[in-house]
Amino acid sequence: MLSPSRRKIPISPNTFMFKPLRDRHISILSPIKRNIPIPTDTSISTLYLSNTMEEVFKQKEPQIEEPFYFKAYLAEKVNSINQALDKAASFKEPQNFPEAMRYSLLAGRKCVCPVLCIAACELVGGEESVAMPTACTVEMIHAMSLTHDDLPCMDNDDLRRGKPMNHKVFGEAIAVLAGNALLALAFEHIANAIHGVSPTRIVCVIGELAKAIGSEWVVAGKVAGIQSSGLANVSLEHLEFIHVHKTAALLEGTIVIGAILGGGSDEQAEKLRKFARCIGLLFQVMDDILDVTKSSAELGKTVGKDVIVVAYS
Repeated sequence: MLSPSRRKIPISPNTFMFKPLRDRHISILSPIKRNIPIPTDTSISTLYLSNTMEEVFKQKEPQIEEPFYFKAYLAEKVNSINQALDKAASFKEPQNFPEAMRYSLLAGRKCVCPVLCIAACELVGGEESVAMPTACTVEMIHAMSLTHDDLPCMDNDDLRRGKPMNHKVFGEAIAVLAGNALLALAFEHIANAIHGVSPTRIVCVIGELAKAIGSEWVVAGKVAGIQSSGLANVSLEHLEFIHVHKTAALLEGTIVIGAILGGGSDEQAEKLRKFARCIGLLFQVMDDILDVTKSSAELGKTVGKDVIVVAYS
């Protein structure tokens, strides 16, 4: 006969400690019933409880995720991005010209694209510091795009976020050159400021970003938009082409390069690409709605300029 110390104790498969919590309905209104069979023999009972408590203490406590506060996260990232942008654009020559560049780059930016770049990097396991240089690069490109978009030869807008556009402050020629300089600075910043990332991934980031803003995507969308101006009817498919290329493409490139920098896989990058395209379209649809439902004072820009007639087919 086995001694009490070596006797095997039968344990029911329904014993609480061996059943995952997620499989049980737990209510704060009633106590949890622990159906633990305890033998009547005192020495065996003591041994059983001792072993049971040892196992309980070995179990890992359930990880309780802290709530995510989007507004706080956004404010924190925007603050970090603005500091990094201010440092990246701290040049002095030629005289007065850097002021025009900084005016476009730092004039009340929302920093949506840079924040998304960092968020995508963090989502796949990367750090903010790894993505920050590229986040700044994206904002430089976005600032260039808006500076050129609002020129008299393009959209001919005077206001952006309640402030006069670059060409209204510094003149059209300087505004063009400031945009050009911001675009050049963007890729210079990628080449010089990224650390802790493999050269292969940096090349992928440069290629992804250059393609997103080039003739096949952002520029293609802008060209299609210009050519559609004044048309009596524009098909829904053509309108979607404009939105996907002109607006969603930069968001798409921004989020994908964040994932690349964070060490994400091809599969993760492609899933994020699809997500980015959807929110890019959503953003443009909302922008078009606000263009006809809000005033210039409310939006800080000229309204009613995006109205076109769409022929649903």
